[in-house]
Amino acid sequence: MASNDLLRELMEGGFLKEHRKDPEQAKKLLLRSLRDIKTAKANLEIDEEAAYTFAYLAMLRSGRALMFLKGYRPMDGRQHKTVVDVAGFFLGHAYEDLVYQFERMRRKRNQFTYEPDLPIGLQEARDGLRTAQEFVRKIFQEARKESPQLELELGAVTETDLSDSGS
Repeated sequence: MASNDLLRELMEGGFLKEHRKDPEQAKKLLLRSLRDIKTAKANLEIDEEAAYTFAYLAMLRSGRALMFLKGYRPMDGRQHKTVVDVAGFFLGHAYEDLVYQFERMRRKRNQFTYEPDLPIGLQEARDGLRTAQEFVRKIFQEARKESPQLELELGAVTETDLSDSGS
């Protein structure tokens, strides 16, 4: 699909709309995604499904932040899927594997939410947390490029906030 065809298709389908760029909302979502990562780490040895869910939420929130920075907002219907698709569009081919993992986590989280016979194991939770850390790290990089003001406001966020230590 050509570059803007995906965005046009999502807008025509009622899944995406253009929206004024919103760095303040993006900042709130990015900071919340860091708390989600910390919460996932804290729950890893207690509840694998909770850890996986918070890792996924960190990706979802940071993906939404990227959309707000680019001037888009997901609409009703399939918001999570739209966030995955649009994040993939903006991150580009170089991050195709990472976006694929985001999509896989979206599906898995949905399955175990509604099908209790499909649990998450400790290794899968650890892998999900590592994927989330990498994804959120990349979104932070993109956010800093997209909005110079965010570069200043997020300057205190360091690589240690998104490191593998503890996972």
